[in-house]
Amino acid sequence: MILFVSGRTDVLTYYPKWFLNRIKEGFIDTRNPYFPKQVSRIYFKNVDMIVFCSKNPHPFFQYLDEIDPLLPTTPLVFHITITPYNKDIEPVIAPLKREIIEDVKYLSSRYGKNRIFIRYDPIIKNKHYTISYHIKAFKKLFSLVKDYTSNIVISFVDKYKNTLKNDKEMQIEDLTDEDYKTIGESFSNIVKGSDVKIFTCGEKENLMEYGFNKGSCVTKEYVEEILKEYGENISTKKQTFRKHNNTYCDCIKMVDIGAYNCCLSFCKYCYANYDENKAKFNSTKHNDNSSLLIGELEEDDIIKERIN
Repeated sequence: MILFVSGRTDVLTYYPKWFLNRIKEGFIDTRNPYFPKQVSRIYFKNVDMIVFCSKNPHPFFQYLDEIDPLLPTTPLVFHITITPYNKDIEPVIAPLKREIIEDVKYLSSRYGKNRIFIRYDPIIKNKHYTISYHIKAFKKLFSLVKDYTSNIVISFVDKYKNTLKNDKEMQIEDLTDEDYKTIGESFSNIVKGSDVKIFTCGEKENLMEYGFNKGSCVTKEYVEEILKEYGENISTKKQTFRKHNNTYCDCIKMVDIGAYNCCLSFCKYCYANYDENKAKFNSTKHNDNSSLLIGELEEDDIIKERIN
């Protein structure tokens, strides 16, 4: 099993001690977002890899010296999102960009550049954030991270419920075929000559015709490569490694242990927060000692162990 921490909320930024406590306890509970009374219990002994996704991993660093000895055979992989937006799009994260670059360097030195994915994600086009703006921003970003990562992932904004709600502020413009071509050729040329792979994430427009690599974030091949460092192989695992459901995604299926409407970054394009007031309220229900990210177990919850 591969644990995803998390696409629904930035656990490393806002709930890092809770995750440490779950590792110490040996298991974690997560509610089914569509059937909340159904709770999956995941034991860390069944976890083969943990993939973290964060815009600001720094609050998590204080716990790494405790976590590493507790998970000696479980590789940790970090997806760090660094985008060029200001407070109009990323009100909380925007001021922290310089520090986050330093965090990438730290994680790379600690775990190796093959465990670090930089996500330029998502690309938003409007009157301010033009294609030319993105090319300049990506070039600068690449110059800062090229020695500390093996993979850069990009994606294009999707109009989720929250995105549509904020569309009046963001004034998103649809990308044209020429835009995709310009991004594909320009970004490919920027990374050309380096050992950094660049690819899209779950996109119909994968930009391969313009020089992008064929790839996805967490493929079977990537997991196999990392597990070999531990003397293990996917084929020897009891767990079933399944492909993701997205037609354009070749990632192995991961188990997201986050919860919707509890991230406090309030990025305007986020799919997981569609009610900021509810997110603020839900965050008050968080307890570092609970097995659940938000709230507590209830008597009528149906708890089932999940092994894959």
